[in-house]
Amino acid sequence: MTARTAHLTALHALAPSRWPSYFTAHSGLPGPRANLELAQAVAEIADAAALRSFAGSDDEFTALCGVIGLGRLLAAAPEASGEAAEVEDELRMRAADARWRVREGAAMALQRLGDAQPARFWSLVDRWTSVAEREPRVTDAELLVLRAVVAGVAEPRLVKTATEARRGQAVLRRVTRLLERVPGEDRRQEGFRVLRQALGYAWSVVLVGAPQEGFELLEGMARSGDRDLEWIVRENLRKTRLVRADPQRAADLASRF
Repeated sequence: MTARTAHLTALHALAPSRWPSYFTAHSGLPGPRANLELAQAVAEIADAAALRSFAGSDDEFTALCGVIGLGRLLAAAPEASGEAAEVEDELRMRAADARWRVREGAAMALQRLGDAQPARFWSLVDRWTSVAEREPRVTDAELLVLRAVVAGVAEPRLVKTATEARRGQAVLRRVTRLLERVPGEDRRQEGFRVLRQALGYAWSVVLVGAPQEGFELLEGMARSGDRDLEWIVRENLRKTRLVRADPQRAADLASRF
């Protein structure tokens, strides 16, 4: 029996009113790692009302569970419905939460949508990134939302094919361009820092399925003269998956630094 299955069994055996006590006992917090197996189990079986309530909780683990579950609710809601719009708005808000685990839950929620309805997933990430692209100045909250998009896209199972990989690269290219135009005084924001950090591994994930195009984009970033973009390239060069995708091009790119 897997850990998630064990948690599902335990939750089914408990009245929902007793779930918070179970969360407290099994969350893994305080500690370095939250119990994601339990969080995913909660996201899988809690009803919509409970998930919406959990997502707004002051308790970080409870909020994590609820936010992950928003991905399930979004996939289940009829496309272009008021219900879908409400869930999407809430998920976007939680993506900019002050608590990093809650923000990570938003990325996992996007991945749940990607697993269930890939077309809607790509439509959503395109919409979220294009809205920010039209703004003259990107706020810290918008940078956090973009971080959720980047982390959501940077999941190998969602970018396995060349077509999916190219879509992922297009999203990351758009986000990287946004990051590049953030003024120097705004680059000390928390949103900028965590978005840069996510891009520091995400490019290596989306590159694997279409390495020719991916390396061309990274080479352009290396020539940009922007120190943060150069940092992103160097960080991705540290990932084994990128080097394996094309050892020679990886070596040539590394020689630029």
